[in-house]
Amino acid sequence: MISKEIKKRPIKSSEEKVLNERFLVLHNDNVHSFDYVIDALMDICGHAYEQAAQCTIITHYKGKCEIKKGIFETLKHIKEMLLERKLNVTIN
Repeated sequence: MISKEIKKRPIKSSEEKVLNERFLVLHNDNVHSFDYVIDALMDICGHAYEQAAQCTIITHYKGKCEIKKGIFETLKHIKEMLLERKLNVTIN
């Protein structure tokens, strides 16, 4: 017979990391050029040209794109730098 009790177990550090991960999302603004956004993603996020271009195209056609994944504190710093360049970004 199988017990239907749910055993509580401590959260492992890898599970904690997954729970704390967030996404930095770039939103389309119809203001900045593709080149401007690509340069910003390369300079601030460390994207290669191809990755920055793909994120820019996805943002243009879908309205938004997840450009970076990480913990909130790290993403907040990147978000502030992108906001200084007048790009529309949020942390989800």
